[in-house]
Order: sequence, then structure tokens, then C-alpha cells
Amino acid sequence: MALLVHLKTVSELRGRGDRIAKVTFRGQSFYSRVLENCEDVADFDETFRWPVASTIDRNEMLEIQVFNYSKVFSNKLIGTFRMVLQKVVEENHVEVTDTLIDDNNAVIKTSLCMEVRYQGTDGTVGSWDDGDFLGDESLQEEEKDSQETDGLLPGSRPSSRPPGEKSFRSKGREKTKGGRDGEHKAGRSVFSAMKLGKNRSHKEEPQRPDEPAVLEMEDLDHLAIRLADGLDPDSVSLASVTALTTNVSNKRSKPDIKMEPSAGRPMDYQVSITVIEARQLVGLNMDPVVCVEVGDDKKYTSMKESTNCPYYNEYFVFDFHVSPDVMFDKIIKLSVIHSKNLLRSGTLVGSFKMDVGTVYSQPEHQFHHKWAILSDPDDISSGLKGYVKCDVAVVGKGDNIKTPHKANETDEDDIEGNLLLPEGVPPERQWARFYVKIYRAEGLPRMNTSLMANVKKAFIGENKDLVDPYVQVFFAGQKGKTSVQKSSYEPLWNEQVVFTDLFPPLCKRMKVQIRDSDKVNDVAIGTHFIDLRKISNDGDKGFLPTLGPAWVNMYGSTRNYTLLDEHQDLNEGLGEGVSFRARLLLGLAVEILDTSNPELTSSTEVQVEQATPISESCAGKMEEFFLFGAFLEASMIDRRNGDKPITFEVTIGNYGNEVDGLARPQRPRPRKEPGDEEEVDLIQNSSDDEASDGGDLASVSSTPPMRPQVTDRNYFHLPYLERKPCIYIKSWWPDQRRRLYNANIMDHIADKLEEGLNDVQEMIKTEKSYPERRLRGVLEELSCGCCRFLSLAEKDQGHSSRTRLDRERLKSCLRELESMGQQARTLRAQVKRHTVRDKLRLCQNFLQKLRFLADEPQHSIPDVFIWMMSNNKRVAYARVPSKDLLFSIVEEETGKDCAKVKTLFLKLPGKRGFGSAGWTVQAKLELYMWLGLSKQRKDFLCGLPCGFEEVKAAQGLGLHTFPPVSLVYAKKQVFQLRAHMYQARSLFAADSSGLSDPFARVFFINQSQCTEVLNETLCPTWDQMLVFDNLELYGEAQELRDDPPIIVIEIYDQDTMGKADFMGRTFAKPLVKMADEEYCPPRFPPQLEYYQIYRGNATAGDLLAAFELLQIGPAGKPDLPPINGPVDVDRGPIMPVPVGIRPVLSKYRVEVLFWGLRDLKRVNLAQVDRPRVDIECAGKGVQSSLIHNYKKNPNFNTLVKWFEVDLPENELLHPPLNIRVVDCRAFGRYTLVGSHAVSSLRRFIYRPPDRSAPSWNTTGEVVVNMEPEVPIKKLETMVKLDATSDAVVKVDVAEEEKEKKKKKKGTAEEPDEEEPDESMLDWWSKYFASIDTMKEQLRQQEPSGIDLEEKDEMDNTEGLKGPMKGKEKARAAKEEKKKKTQSSGSGQGSETPEKKKPKIDELKVYPKELESEFDNFEDWLHTFNLLRGKTGDDEDGSTEEERIVGRFKGSLCVYKVPLPEDVSREAGYDPTYGMFQGIPSNDPINVLVRVYVVRATDLHPADINGKADPYIAIRLGKTDIRDKENYISKQLNPVFGKSFDIEASFPMESMLTVAVYDWDLVGTDDLIGETKIDLENRFYSKHRATCGIAQTYSTHGYNIWRDPMKPSQILTRLCKDGKVDGPHFGPPGRVKVANRVFTGPSEIEDENGQRKPTEEHVALSALRHWEDIPRVGCRLVPEHVETRPLLNPDKPGIEQGRLELWVDMFPMDMPAPGTPLDISPRKPKKYELRVIIWNTDEVVLEDDDFFTGEKSSDIFVRGWLKGQQEDKQDTDVHYHSLTGEGNFNWRYLFPFDYLAAEEKIVISKKESMFSWDETEYKIPARLTLQIWDADHFSADDFLGAIELDLNRFPRGAKTAKQCTMDMATGEVDVPLVSIFKQKRVKGWWPLLARNENDEFELTGKVEAELHLLTAEEAEKNPVGLARNEPDPLEKPNRPDTAFVWFLNPLKSIKYLICTRYKWLIIKIVLALLGLLMLGLFLYSLPGYMVKKLLGA
Repeated sequence: MALLVHLKTVSELRGRGDRIAKVTFRGQSFYSRVLENCEDVADFDETFRWPVASTIDRNEMLEIQVFNYSKVFSNKLIGTFRMVLQKVVEENHVEVTDTLIDDNNAVIKTSLCMEVRYQGTDGTVGSWDDGDFLGDESLQEEEKDSQETDGLLPGSRPSSRPPGEKSFRSKGREKTKGGRDGEHKAGRSVFSAMKLGKNRSHKEEPQRPDEPAVLEMEDLDHLAIRLADGLDPDSVSLASVTALTTNVSNKRSKPDIKMEPSAGRPMDYQVSITVIEARQLVGLNMDPVVCVEVGDDKKYTSMKESTNCPYYNEYFVFDFHVSPDVMFDKIIKLSVIHSKNLLRSGTLVGSFKMDVGTVYSQPEHQFHHKWAILSDPDDISSGLKGYVKCDVAVVGKGDNIKTPHKANETDEDDIEGNLLLPEGVPPERQWARFYVKIYRAEGLPRMNTSLMANVKKAFIGENKDLVDPYVQVFFAGQKGKTSVQKSSYEPLWNEQVVFTDLFPPLCKRMKVQIRDSDKVNDVAIGTHFIDLRKISNDGDKGFLPTLGPAWVNMYGSTRNYTLLDEHQDLNEGLGEGVSFRARLLLGLAVEILDTSNPELTSSTEVQVEQATPISESCAGKMEEFFLFGAFLEASMIDRRNGDKPITFEVTIGNYGNEVDGLARPQRPRPRKEPGDEEEVDLIQNSSDDEASDGGDLASVSSTPPMRPQVTDRNYFHLPYLERKPCIYIKSWWPDQRRRLYNANIMDHIADKLEEGLNDVQEMIKTEKSYPERRLRGVLEELSCGCCRFLSLAEKDQGHSSRTRLDRERLKSCLRELESMGQQARTLRAQVKRHTVRDKLRLCQNFLQKLRFLADEPQHSIPDVFIWMMSNNKRVAYARVPSKDLLFSIVEEETGKDCAKVKTLFLKLPGKRGFGSAGWTVQAKLELYMWLGLSKQRKDFLCGLPCGFEEVKAAQGLGLHTFPPVSLVYAKKQVFQLRAHMYQARSLFAADSSGLSDPFARVFFINQSQCTEVLNETLCPTWDQMLVFDNLELYGEAQELRDDPPIIVIEIYDQDTMGKADFMGRTFAKPLVKMADEEYCPPRFPPQLEYYQIYRGNATAGDLLAAFELLQIGPAGKPDLPPINGPVDVDRGPIMPVPVGIRPVLSKYRVEVLFWGLRDLKRVNLAQVDRPRVDIECAGKGVQSSLIHNYKKNPNFNTLVKWFEVDLPENELLHPPLNIRVVDCRAFGRYTLVGSHAVSSLRRFIYRPPDRSAPSWNTTGEVVVNMEPEVPIKKLETMVKLDATSDAVVKVDVAEEEKEKKKKKKGTAEEPDEEEPDESMLDWWSKYFASIDTMKEQLRQQEPSGIDLEEKDEMDNTEGLKGPMKGKEKARAAKEEKKKKTQSSGSGQGSETPEKKKPKIDELKVYPKELESEFDNFEDWLHTFNLLRGKTGDDEDGSTEEERIVGRFKGSLCVYKVPLPEDVSREAGYDPTYGMFQGIPSNDPINVLVRVYVVRATDLHPADINGKADPYIAIRLGKTDIRDKENYISKQLNPVFGKSFDIEASFPMESMLTVAVYDWDLVGTDDLIGETKIDLENRFYSKHRATCGIAQTYSTHGYNIWRDPMKPSQILTRLCKDGKVDGPHFGPPGRVKVANRVFTGPSEIEDENGQRKPTEEHVALSALRHWEDIPRVGCRLVPEHVETRPLLNPDKPGIEQGRLELWVDMFPMDMPAPGTPLDISPRKPKKYELRVIIWNTDEVVLEDDDFFTGEKSSDIFVRGWLKGQQEDKQDTDVHYHSLTGEGNFNWRYLFPFDYLAAEEKIVISKKESMFSWDETEYKIPARLTLQIWDADHFSADDFLGAIELDLNRFPRGAKTAKQCTMDMATGEVDVPLVSIFKQKRVKGWWPLLARNENDEFELTGKVEAELHLLTAEEAEKNPVGLARNEPDPLEKPNRPDTAFVWFLNPLKSIKYLICTRYKWLIIKIVLALLGLLMLGLFLYSLPGYMVKKLLGA
């Protein structure tokens, strides 16, 4: 009897690839052969045969699966075909062609064609019974079947291997367990069978409970019978079996090595904000003040009067010491306030806010010179309120901020292109409403003592919930809160908090907090942060922020209520919560407002309104979840908890929390509706049974208490042995697994990627071959993973409870991963050997993106907490995210720790875990966990190590389904562990001597051993093997081979007193050898590996070790490989690391150059007097000579010594070299001063130079051609390599000269650019020109730093960065325009001469220290810092700086012993110096040190007013110069411009300190910051840093040569020192050095203009290209200015400003240098600006004439030049202008001081009446003209204004008609002029003001004349103010109309009466007459009446 399947073809496949098919029947699978590279048809044509023992039932299934085959990864399923064999049983032969179905049971195109035959014993064929196969029978059959096959071999289950890596033992029959083969079998087969009929259950069939996981006896018998029926032994050979048995361990998850919680720990931060200026402020004639607010701190700028564009340039610093979370949520707010004074707070013009986090995430953590847009929060319809230009920077500890170099800010401010917004935020932000909907909460903890409640209950008789919750939401500096729900653990709010803010907001997080309302103070119950970036997407297919309605879980302190909760911070959201607090159902929506809508409320106040309630089920259908855990090991329990019984408690939400969880919410049991069960329900009906059996599964959430036993002096363990306790918890949660599944798939991809990238990095670091191959593999893996995600996540459709965010996130994840997959594929093609590093960086971006996407913002199931309880007290905890434990039938969706054994280290809760307390392990658990739906519970034990029996809680018999309360292992294996501890390096210094006495302690299961203690070292070489015997491990042997438990290695420092100090910890996995394996290569013996040691979160060294775990077979220990090698006699019974494992050694020689010791501090209060240096490496070493008197001469007299030592061949394994300094005291005592460990000798290994390199090519000549002056645009050098020719390219100097002369005449080509007069130029001209050059170079570097290869990368990674944002585009376009205008403006086309560029000699401005440019001048002399004292404990505490006790100067050279011949044979080889040839003598030498201090920038304010009064202080040895009298008042960017000469003698005085102090009138001066320069290294460096080499040589003028040695002398000296042939000065203008020829000018002009021949130019050109000289060449330091950061020891790591300076040094035994350069600051030049206001026109008419009602204005013009109106001048008033015309002929005179280089006006004035001295201000030169309307009684009305920047303002129009508004708005390009060049300008200018709609309108025109004179010219040619003498202006001819009503009153009256008021007057007269009549009538009425009555 057999079943034969002939698989013919599979067609309509997609794509190209390797295909494989798997055919399964009765749980036994065969694989087809692999068809490589097949297109759409796979032609398998293979026959599979199953010998059948029992008749095939007609309900049985045949399953065929087709996969895409992959060698490296798990195979990817294309589709499945399942067939019920009824037809086959009936007809014995069936041919089928049918389509496949995919994982979602959806039909796909792919179809397969096959033939099935059945050879039965008898021909009985039953009739087809429709629907029968859907009964339960088939299920049981399936199940029985697969369970029976499982008895073949007890052992691992298939789900422990990725699919496609199945093992075939026992005749190719695959073992499965419990009715499911990994991901597919019974479950799916039934599912696809359902396509054929309706789901009808047979009522008759007894429902058989689920099989227990351990096979009962009868099953085994049954199986034996089956087996006896006999499988045909050769049945396997009928099919080609593809078995992929890669050893991939799958039962354990990786432990996390970093222990200490870093969140929540406070750090130092500094926020520095410079408010530079404001522009376009809305409002008339305002006095603006800028208020800068960070968090709750406010600071104000000074007030500027009556201007809309105030200039402040004020600097504010805010210091904070808080945790990062708090810091980054602080809001930075800039607001402009109008007319604030002491009495009133002023009115807000507009404000701008963003959070600190946004700034911190910018490149360099800063915004530099950006414009913040102001808007009015009270009126959102009003639009833009102006701009504020500012710099904002946030510095954390250790961040280095590189501020762009402070140069003159002349570049035209392009506001739109430089807005203060992060990349990608649109410049026009709209207003939006943020609706935070708060529905309800549950599971709240008690927030009150129960005592009160009991009292209440006694009085009132009611029992209330002890919490009064409300919700508070914080966003963008505002907060809103819901109502308080009294006494409710499950409050219902249904309210929404509405915020109005600009969108996208510049605040990243929203904080939602449940608080408990209390009469005394409200406390937080729990906090949740909503990260807006995670719930929105700003891409073009993105979506607005949206969330929920979804439950979010809040974590915090433990739930037991105490009045003073020590972990209250955790509830505020600081640090990792240690317990579940509550969950909150909330939603968030954003609506963009249409501000033009009139109904809109325009305020941004927070509102709270009612929200529409939502249905129960909208957050997901409630499902019952089941959590199972088994404790396999509990060891390393801290000894403080060792005396009490210990129990472990596991909780999920409030379930399982027996101590302080409140009665858990009674969830209704989910009702089963027909047809909505999960697929698995069909297989198993357990959950209903339990319910029906009434044995509802009670939770067991804690292990039984047990007393710990001693492991060693520090740790205890719990003796679980073979009985492992279990826990299980049932809980009810909304079923939102899909969210977690998607996150899990992405996490899996990210984990794989991270692992791969770490591998690649490791390969690069250890220089293994082919890292690029591994990287390609990683990228391949990534793209496969992305595809897999797409296929799995696509089926996530139509969940009723999916929120909008779920849908949108899914879409964006699909998009992102799709593009990531494509990018990974393109990147893969580009990975080459030389691009590995760059591509690795790009892959890191992928990793960050994946991690970001995988973080699910809508929580569902709360995290699982494991608490260790000692004596019912919570001691330590671990927290495991629930998604990591979640089970899914699809393997990729399963959490990474689900059904795996996880190693957990428990830690102390909250702040207790900070610092050293957090480093010690509280307990180490080996814990197996599983979480999933109860109805999928079947396989929850499948990942446990095999060989156990379950022990149930004794609760009646029928309950097979109960989870076990403990597992008993019958199988155990015995092992021996060998730990080969070789060495450790760069350990932590634990003793005050700066060294440690380290030993290592190795833990495995419940044993521990220690290595010996090595005293006084940070780099111990233990070379010791530790052997652990009789280790008992439980479970299957084979599993232990793949998945051994981890080994923990802890390093301690042995102290004579007290217990050992913890120094660090690392983990390792041993290499396992089973008893039946050979101990031979390739696996054995194991290699030594480096393991990173961690101390908290900080790395603390490396351990070099190897570990092997050897199984002790039945024959016992003799079978193990022998422990050979001597037992070291000296060291007692210590076994060294055996030969095969220890590294191979060779003989090396180490030469040491001893130069000297510097800055040694006192030791134990005694000064160091006779120090000596000891060098030690690998047990050998050498001592320096003794320094006899450290004070007199700290240098050694014997320079070079050497020793020989055996070092490993592999350079990576080289041991560190230790440098120790000891002080030799009297009576033969020694004390350790300090030590230094050189952890890597690699940089000191001598490598012979490569003589074939072109630079060594010494034949033939190489010509280096120089131009006399090189403009920066051209390339610096032109090297022609030509061995034969001796050609030289000459430059015709005469031509150049002619050109120059031509220019001097100032031809018509460029009138402006006349040659600057030599006498006008000074050092500062050179400096500013150089700064321009530097900025230009930086600009060019930005775009051109991309070489071609990177360019195509850019195209590929475009997707990563997104297309160029609008802002950038605008900027780029502007740059282009700029370039064009430059090139067209200059007459010469391509080579655009910048302003005066080519004509000024320049120096090099380094934006950083000189050291960083010339790697610390350690070209042959290295500086080693000597350390002493403990390493600081908390990361913040003591920095390395504080531990430095001195410096050792010297060097090392390491080489293999037979030295290459050619070195020793070289000319002049001196054997006493070994490899250190040609070093100078180290005798004391006297040097003149000249320090030039140029200026300081961005100093940290030192006074209350936010300013400082800085001066320079210089220290060198005993010299201390304090330039106190020349302090600069109230200035944060002082220009010092001073030089100081100091005589010093090296080596005693070699550390120069330049400090900036703040001068104080009273009290001591404060240090702002200082910088230290090591002069000695500079002095002796080959780079010749004594005096920088200038660009050109000149003997007079501003560029005079500073060095006493001329270039030719320097060149001769260098050639002599370097033993180079030369210099040979050839024909004039030519010099030859070695084989290089340099050319240059051959003449020089002296001051009288005489020309003389000279060799200096060519010598200088040789020096400037000294790096081209073979063998000895190196860059020489050019003439320069360096920029050094100022640091303050009180604020370590945070820059306090920068100092620009340079240092020249001249040896005293050489000729003396000239006088120092004069770099004193330029004095501002005195000028006078004369402004004549001639006329105005078209001025708006403001007043109505009192009599005539005509519109008119009484015009006058006001003008001022200096910043505020301190020098304002007004014209007289032109009264009653009816046409807007005014005539003035009025002259203003403005004297001012001006700095041309900086284009600023300098004012000195006292800040206030209390100021001690005047403060100097620099402000831009801007003339302001305003027109006003004069009023007699009320305040004058402002009409309009214009501001003219005197350096570039629009040329005035010829006539009033031609004068338009465009001239001033800057929107149209108008020709600009500078008054400093034109001297005299006349014309019409427009005056503007803003109307109600904030738009500019033209309010008048003014005709003015500007005339600029220097002070001397003004004195010679004086004029009068206004219209006064001398040179008076004539009176204006004003028409009479102005005074018409004075002169002719009748005329005006007539005019009044006739025209305007005629009718009015008539009406009034008539009315008066009427009234008169009435009055008379009333008056005479009584008399008449009396008369009438009396009848008179």
C-alpha cells in the first residue's frame, strides 16, 4: 500500500528565483529538488511515495507547498495546495490542475499540475459523503496522526527552527507536535477545506478534550503498532530530500547587557540665545522689547525706542540641571512686547515658540542666524507680526558646538531663506486645533489611605473608591484639564481638551497625565507622552496627527499607597515605570483652521468641551489572553536578600498583582458569535471546556517561596534543580494584536539588520577579510525582510476596531519598507571594498528608521513585570514589553522572546537604581514565557527545553487543559565548563592610586569561580583556565549544544579592607562539545575573543577570553580532551590557558623615548622631587633614568632605552603597555605618582616605508610652478612629473605688473574697485579678507565635498532624505543669482575678483585649534596623561580632567626583532637613538613667547545684566600677566587686539594658559573661560609651529615678514636637518630641493619702490610646498589665526566662548625678532553725515480742518542715525498742507564714528545713571527718516518712515513721480548705492507705513540730499544746523493757503456758511422759531385761561 504523488509543473510564478516544493501527507514531508533560476514555470517532474501502514481515510489531506528557496534565509512561501483524498480513495488515480492559495487563504494566480495514485490493498471505495470531512472526526484524525508521529523521537519541536531548516532524522519522517507544524498544518488545511462546504459540526461526536502535551501510555503503544506495520526502509530514496540543518539556535533570546537606567537622571544643559534684531514688526512707532523665555525663566532685552526694526545683539544664557526628558519638553518662547516699562507690562506684538528638543535635534544642536516668525496667539486670523533674528543653541554635557565663524555679517539677510524652522517645515504654517479626547480610564490605584475610608465607612456606611481622578494635558507651553470624577477607579469623562497652535507645531510631545485631586496637593497617578512625529507623517502622502480612540497604558511607582512615595518621579514620566498604574482611553485629532472664517474664535486659550462618547468595542473586541511563564533558574541573588524566603511575582496590567492590585476589572467573558472564532478554534475547543467544567482557570501569578542558597560571598541562588516552578495568568484585553504583529515584524528585520551591521563593524575593526560581502548579505536580508513585511502586512484589512492611525501607519510603513527594500537592493549593488564604511553609515539610517517605525504609539496589552519579593516586600523588578512575548501562527509576527528562554537581570526600582546601586545585579533569571490568545494556547510549552513532565494543580481529573504549576525534568546532562581567562584591558580605576587590583568572577548556572588577583594594574593578564565540574543541565542534549545558557563574568577590585568593588560585567556563550563529537578543528579549540565590559551604561574595558562547555559522556571524565600544559609552579595550583587557545607569540623589541615629565601634582601633600618612569608590557619592561631634581629640569638625561618581549603575532591581541611614574623618596621608598595604559600599540608599530611610492621617486626633476600671487579660486600648485625633461614653466612677471599699473590708474572698467592704498591697509584688512576666504571655502566645501561615487549614492538615498525642501531650493536659487550678479557685475567674466580679493595678502584663519589641524603636534613627541584616583562613579561626576596628575612626554616604537637592514645602514645612523634618529637635544632652552590675542566671541555672560567686562590674563610658568586696566566694558564679543611678550625657559615652563576674566568693581574677578596651549610640542614639532610662514615675503608694510630667519635661511636649515640635498638656487626665480624644482618671482620692491633681486620668494614657495619633498616632507604651519574654545573647570565640557589668537616663539640664542605686529583694534573713523530735507510730496492727509472740514496735514520730518532716537532731529512744521506737499529746506547734522571693516557705527554711552563707565555698542549704519503730523494738544501722529542702510540703499528717484513703493520693500531689484563710496546723493525716497491689514502702503515721499564728510573735511567746511549760518539754506516758499483764515476771516465764514452748512443753519433757525412759539404759548396760556374762566 502506498500513495504516489507525481508533481509535474507549477506555472504562473512571479519573478525569477530558485523554487522548491514540499509535499506533506500524514505529517511526513518530502522536499523536491531545488530548481535554480526558473522563470514563471517550474518543471519539477518528480514522484514522491508514501508507504502507508493503515488504510487511507477518505477525509485525509494531502498538502503541497511551493517556496522560493534561499540558501541563507528561511524559504519564502509562495502558496499552498490542499486536497481531500476522498476522490483518490474512490478512484485510485486522479489528475489535478488547480490554483494555490496564499497565507490569507486567498486564491493566487499560480497553479499546479499533478497526478495522485493510491495502491490500496482492497478495492473498496465508499460513496462521496458531502461535508463529512468537515466534521470533528477529521480534526481528531489529523491531530492523532501528528501526535502519533511525534513519538518517534522525543525532542525538539519544529517551531524551534525557522521553516526550511527542518531536520530529518528517523527515515525522513518529520516530527511535529500537537497538531501544528510550525506555521501551517491542521489549522490551515481545515480552513482551505472549508471552501468546499458549510461549517457543520456533528452533534453526535463526543467532543474530546485537548491532548495533554505529554504523551499518554496508550498513544505510545498505538505508535509502536504503527511503526511495526513498518515504514519501507528505502522509502526515503524515492524523493530528493533537501535538508537544511544550519545550526541556528532558537530557544534563547539575547540578554541585554546594559543595565543601568539612564532615563530620568539629571544632566547639565545650557541654552544660549542671541537676539540679534527684529524686522517688520507690525504697529506704528513702537518701543519694542524682546522677552526670551525658556521653561519658567524669563529674560528681557533692552528697549529700543520708536522703531519697527530694532537692533539688539544681546546674548542670554540659561543653565539647567534636569533630566533629558524634562529638558527637551521645555518650551523656548520669544515674544516681542511693545512699550513695556516699570509700571505696565506692555502689549504683546507677537510670539514664537518651539521646544528645546527641536533645537537639540538640529545639526550641531543649534539654529544660527535664523529668523523666527512672530504670530499673535490672541488673534489667529491676523497673520504675520514680524520677524526676530536670533541664534539658539542647546548644549548638553560633552556636546561640542561648532558655531560658524563670527565674521562680519554683511551678506544680505534673506529672511524667507533663513527661517527659524527645522528642515522640512513649510514656512507658512497654518493655525490648527488639536482635539485631545479623554474618554475613560480604568485600573487606577488607590491614592488615599484606607484608614480614612474605614472611618468614613463607619460614619456614613458607604464604601468608596479611594481616588478622585482628572486628566491634565500639556502641549506647547499650555495646559488644559478635564473635570474631576469623584471616588472612581473607573472614571468616565467623555471630554475633549482643545489646543490651538500653529501646524506643524514645533513642540514634539504632548503630555497626558492622570492626576488625583486632593485638597492639599494634587499628585500625578501616571503620565503618557504622545510623540507627534509617531502619529503623523509629513510626506506628500502623509497624514495629520491622529490617534485612537485607543487605550494607552501608564506606568509608574508601585501601586501600594504611601504618603511619601519615593518613586513619585516615575509617575511624572521620568525614568522607567516599575509598575502598571492605569490605562486611559483617549483619542487625538487635528483640524487645520481656515482663519478667514469670521465665526472662528480667534484666541488660542485652551478650551474643554464635552466629547461624543464612543462604544465599548471601538478600541477592540475583548479577548481572553493567556500568559505562561516557567522559572528555569534564579541565581545571582544579591546577598542582602539572601536570608528571607524569596518568591517571584509576574503581573500583566493589574492581573496577577496580588499584593496591591485592586480587584481586577470584571470583564464580561467574550460571547462566542457563530463564525467569528479564530482559525485555531476549530482545532481546539479548550476554552469552552474549562468554562463548562466550571474549573475556571484560576491564575497562579507567583512562585512558591523558597530560601536561597549560597553561591559565593556575593550571591545566592534558588535551588530549583529539576523542579521548575511555573506561573500562568488569564487576562482580558482588547484584541489589537495586529498592531503588535506589525511592530514585531519590523523589530525582527531591525534586529537582524543591527546584528549584521555589528558584524560588519566588527569585521572592519578586526580587519577580517571581505566585510563588503557580509554587508551585501545584510542588505539582501533587509530587502527580503521588507518584502516579507509587505506580504504579511497587506492582509491586515478590515478590522472593525482599526483606528485611522492604524490604517495610515500601515500605509506609511508599507511605503517606507517598500522603498527601503528597493534602496537596500540598489545599495547592495554599490557596496565595494572602499565604500563599505560610507554604506555602513547609510544602513545605520535604515536601522534608525526601522526602530522609529516599529514603535507603536497606540498601546494595547500592557507590559509584563516580574518582581522579586523577599518577605512580601518588593525588592527588584524586570519589565518585558508584551509585544516581545506575543504569539502568532506566523513566525515573523511572533515576539522575539515568545516561547524562548530569556535571561533577565532584575534591577532596583526608580532612583535606587541610579549610580553604583544599579550596577549590581539583584537577581538573574532564566525565564521561559508565552503570551497569546487563550484559544491559541495549545503550543504554549513548545519552546521549553525538552524532557519534562507537567505537574498540575490537583483540581479534579478531567482538566487536562490546566497549565502546569511546575515542570519536572527527568533528563539531565552533565558538563564540564572550561573558562580560559587570558587578559583584560582598559579597566576601570577603582583605587585612589588610579589603578585596580582586578580579579574576574565567572558565573555559570549556580557555580562561580574566581581568577587570581593581580595587583596594581588596569590591564591584567591572568592567563588562567577555570574548570567547573559536574554542571547539571536539564533538557535535551542536542538543544543544549545549540543553545547553552549564558556565562556571566564580573570583574572586581580586591580591597584589603571591606568587600571587593564592582568594576564591570560582560556575558559570553560557551562553545559546546557533545560527548559524541570530536575535539578537533574547525570548531575546537575555541578562539580567544574580545568581550566588551559594561559598567552601568558605560563601557569599562574589554575581556579577552574563550569558553568551552564539554559534555561528560557515559565514560566519565577520561573522555574529555586532556588538560595539558604545566600547572604553573610559581603561581600555585593555577592552570594556564592551554596551548591551542593562547595566542602564538614572536619576539618584538620595544624602544622607548624618554623626554620628560610635566605638571606633576603633589602626592600625599609632598611634592614630587625625584621621579622615574617604569614601562611594562607583557611582564617585561624598562626603567628610565632618574630625574635628580624635578624642579630644576624635568627632562631625562638618557633619551632612548629598549627591551625585548614576546607579543602575539596577531596585532589585535597585543597586550596594553603600562607607563607608571614613581617618586623615589628617602630610605628606598617609592610612591606611585600616576599611570597611563597605552591600550593599543598599533600606532607605534614601525612599518618600513613603501619605497615604490611616487613621492620616493628620486630620479628626474619635478617642477612645482608658482604664481606670484595666487587668488583663492585657482588650484594652489601645479606639479609636473616628468623624469627626463627639465622644463620649467615661467611666468612673465612684467605682464602682471602692467596689469597692476593699469588697475592702479582705475580704468573705466571698474570705477569702484580702485586698488586699496598700501598705507590704508593694516593687519585687520588682511584678517577680514582671510575670514571672507575662509567662509568662501566653507561654502564651497559644502556642495563640492561629494565625489562622484557619493553622487550616485545621493541619487539613491534621495528617498531617504526626501527631495530638496522648498526652503533649500529658494536658498540655492538665491546663491545662483548672487553668483550671476557677481560675474556679470565685474568686467572680467569668469575669474570674478571679489572685493579687493586678489590684492590683499591673506593669512589662514582656522575655525578650530591649531592642534586639531596638525594632529596635536605629536609627529614624534607624544604626550601621555598620567592618571590617579578612582574613575568618577556617576557618569556626571569627576571627569578624566580631574584625575590627571601630570604628563609624560616621550614616544614608543615597536618592531619585530631582526630589524630590516636598510634602516641601520642609512647615513648618519646613531645606534644609541635606535629608531629615533635626528631628534633635538632636550636641554633647557630659553624662548621668547609672543602671544597675539585678536578677539573673543560669544563669551558666557558673567554679570547680572547679561553682559561681561572681559580682560585677558596670561600665565606661563612663573609669569602671570593680567591686563586688568584694559578691560572692555559690557561686551560679549570684545576685540582685544593685543600682543604680549613673555620670556620662558623650556621645559620648565611650557604650558601657556590664556584666560578671559570678567572685571568686577567690587569683589574678585570671575573666570569666564581659559584655554591651555602646550608650547613645547609646538616648538619641537617638524611642522615648525614656532612662527607661521606667510603667504608672501615682503620687507615693509602691513605684511612684513615676522620671523628673524629669512625664508632662504629656514629652507637651508630644514634641508640640513632632514639630510636633504639642497637648496640649490638656480637661475633667478628657481630653486631645487632634492628632486623638486620651485619657481617664483625673483625681485622685490623695497619701501622706496626700488627693485632688488632676491631668492626669498622662491625659497618661500619651496617652504609652502614642503610636504612635496620626498621622505622628510610635511606641512609647515602657515601664518594663521586659530580659534580656541574657552572652558571653565566649574562647567566641564561646555564651551564658554571662543578666543582667536596666535603664538610666535623665538629661541633666545638666535637673532632677536623685530617689534611685534601692531594689531590694536581699528579706531573708528569720525564722519559727519549732512542730510538736507528739501521737500515732501503725496503725504497722506490726517486732519480735518476745524472750520472748513478740508483734509490737511501739519507735516514735519524727523530723522536720526544712531540706533535709538538719542540724536533725533526734527524740521519745522509745514502747517496745513492740503495736497500733501511740504517745503522744508532743513539741514540735519549727524556726527558719528564708523568702523569701515565691520560696517558698524560705534557709540559709547552709559547704560544707565548707575553705570560705572561707558559701554561701547556697535550698530549697523542706518539712517531713519519719518514723517509726522504735528498736533497742538494731543500726541503727534506718525505717518510713515523709511530706513536707509548707508552701505547699500536704493538710489533716490529723479522726480517725485518716479519714486515708487517698490524702492523700499526690496521686492524688486533696484540699483543700490553706498554713501561711503558716492559721498553725495540726492533724490526722492518713498515713506511707508502698515495699514490695518498689515500691508505696506505708501504714505508719502521725501526729497533729501545726503552728504558724507570725514571729520577733517567737515571742520574745513562747516555748515549750520537747520537754516542757520554758516552756509544757510533759504527759507522755504510755502503758499499762503496755510494761513488763509488768519488773513481773511470773512472769506472763510462765507465759505463756511454758503457751501457747507446752509441747510443746517436754515433748519436750526426754523427749529428755534418753533420752540419760541411753543414757549410763548405755554407762557401766556395760564393768563388766558384765568381770563376765560373768570369771564373777564
